[in-house]
Amino acid sequence: METLKLKYSIKDGDFSNAGNASSNIKKNLKMLGIDAAVIKKMVVSVYEAEVNMIAHANGGKIEVFIDEEKIKAILADVGPGIPDIDQAMKKGYTTASEEVRQMGFGAGMGLPNIKKNSDDLQIESIVGVGTTLTITSYFKS
Repeated sequence: METLKLKYSIKDGDFSNAGNASSNIKKNLKMLGIDAAVIKKMVVSVYEAEVNMIAHANGGKIEVFIDEEKIKAILADVGPGIPDIDQAMKKGYTTASEEVRQMGFGAGMGLPNIKKNSDDLQIESIVGVGTTLTITSYFKS
């Protein structure tokens, strides 16, 4: 299989389109005949990260690479960065504004859910510069 590449731009504060990228990724994975369990895990992970980009990180870009062994999603933003990644990985920890929480987002489950639903999660963050998540799911794990 030739590597399939998908790209999306995510706008800061665009909650009305939250989930569009992850839905499009799901559609493409289904068309490729990828196992439903793998699709579900990747779509949950990308959705959580997509919402984080909208709520916390001034938007960003999502790139997805699909080959015969795996799906890799790279989500890069130019937000404030994560000062303490270990703390951000704890369930319930959030920096969401009251406005974001009133919309039903920002429960502090984003990064823990991404970790739970990926085979590999790499987080690179520099305060004041941005954060890059690399999420990988393998077809045979």
